[in-house]
Amino acid sequence: MVMMTILVIIGIFLVFIFAVIAIYNKLIRLRNTVKSSWSDIDVQLKKRYDLVPNLVETVKGYASHEKHVFEKVTEARSKAIHASSPADKAKAENMLTDTLKSLFAVAEAYPELKANTNFLQLQSQLKELEDNIEYARRYYNAIVRDYNIMIESIPSNIVASMFRFEKEEFFELEAPEVERKPVKVSFS
Repeated sequence: MVMMTILVIIGIFLVFIFAVIAIYNKLIRLRNTVKSSWSDIDVQLKKRYDLVPNLVETVKGYASHEKHVFEKVTEARSKAIHASSPADKAKAENMLTDTLKSLFAVAEAYPELKANTNFLQLQSQLKELEDNIEYARRYYNAIVRDYNIMIESIPSNIVASMFRFEKEEFFELEAPEVERKPVKVSFS
């Protein structure tokens, strides 16, 4: 009888140890996926940062008197490049997006620029990059959501606190009410 009790206790202990190991491994896998998906966003943003100076130079050739717009775009790009946390990066990206909108507004005033092949190609590349950034951001936020749920849920929250796993930040829009408004597209 004593031997049976000892075996049951050992069995329960082993099940507990294996459960802790399984939860720990899942937390590690999710944390690494969060880091990897953030890296994917970073790669797309760097491509965007490399494209912006080409856009500015192309528009500058047609609208040299719009100096303040070019300065704002350059400043916003610099801030976005140097932002580190997801919250800072989101804020800087929102500012860059706004300044790019003003750059395209300037381009609208120059029909010969809108017909320029180089400008159209750069505009197309930027649109593709924006789509890739949006996809990467959605994926990152989904992984962060899963990771944060795992950290806050019972019993994994016990393992997470034992090994000091911390919640991750979402890559959120600064002003969602502005971003959710429909975009006005004009081909005139």
